[in-house]
Amino acid sequence: MSASKPTLGITMGDPAGVGPEIIIKALSDPNVHEFCKPLVVGDAGVINKASHIIGSDCNIHTVSSVGECVFKPGIINIFDLSNITEEQYEFGRISSHAGNAAFEAIRKAIYLAMEDSIDGTVTAPIHKESLNRAGHKFSGHTEIYAHYTKSEDVAMLLVEDVLKVVHVSTHVALREACDLVTKERILTVIYLVDKACKDLGIKKPRIGVAGLNPHASDGGLFGFEEEQEIIPAVKKASVEGVDVQGPIAPDTLYPKAKGGFFDAVVAMYHDQGHIPFKMEGFTWDKGSQLWNIIKGVNITLGLPIVRTSVDHGTAFDIAGTGTANHISLINAMEYAAQLAKRRIEKK
Repeated sequence: MSASKPTLGITMGDPAGVGPEIIIKALSDPNVHEFCKPLVVGDAGVINKASHIIGSDCNIHTVSSVGECVFKPGIINIFDLSNITEEQYEFGRISSHAGNAAFEAIRKAIYLAMEDSIDGTVTAPIHKESLNRAGHKFSGHTEIYAHYTKSEDVAMLLVEDVLKVVHVSTHVALREACDLVTKERILTVIYLVDKACKDLGIKKPRIGVAGLNPHASDGGLFGFEEEQEIIPAVKKASVEGVDVQGPIAPDTLYPKAKGGFFDAVVAMYHDQGHIPFKMEGFTWDKGSQLWNIIKGVNITLGLPIVRTSVDHGTAFDIAGTGTANHISLINAMEYAAQLAKRRIEKK
């Protein structure tokens, strides 16, 4: 491992999706090798197939240990798990075989990071139904990482330029999400994002906390969660030295965050954070009927290892066409390298 150029394990994602293709595109860019040493974790056959689709002239180098890697432009290292055949998956189709192959790649990358063989992990998209059909009852990457690292207090942070959004809850039903708005959970998330901002180079982060109800309840007219849970959490964090304000109505909070008034936003549930975030990072081209721009990075906070990811799905509708945008993956690798270097420096 190197403090100047951390080794990153990149999981291949669902073989039936665009993950392998965006990995080939990203690792074909020689600039990536300037800030990290990338190692793909997954099935070599899947990666070779993606390479042919993209038309990449990179050499696929299969390894069974990190020590066998050759880190230089033009070579894509793949830690080969040999866990799926070409006959067992089809682009754009839900499949237990594909779900299992994706899961095993994630688990292997976690183990490599936990034993310090690699400095951080970056995940390509998975399909939750394929994952569950394979018998792996997790609702997403965050829950897999929390389970295998034995981490209790984790949170999802989305990052795109100046906009950073962290979530009190993510993959739960909306009715359940309201019950998860508690003082204790909000405090945990505030502390996690305050630390994350500092790790990303923001010395004195300013954090804005969203309300749960319309207009942040307008003094109790539209709900009780602000008064009973959110305000006490904000007050306690503030007393303990965190620069935090709230609850603030989301329709006011997000424009202020985009304008730079806040360094991070605490969202109360999944869509309250994801919708404004993707409005900022995703651009649909009406003429081509394709995503023209897909930007944004997902960072899991509260883990003993680094994990970042693209903030988009498997894109089954364009899988196998070679048209998927890889910019989000490069962004995820950049953030993973930055966070990994920070952890190395602290050791």
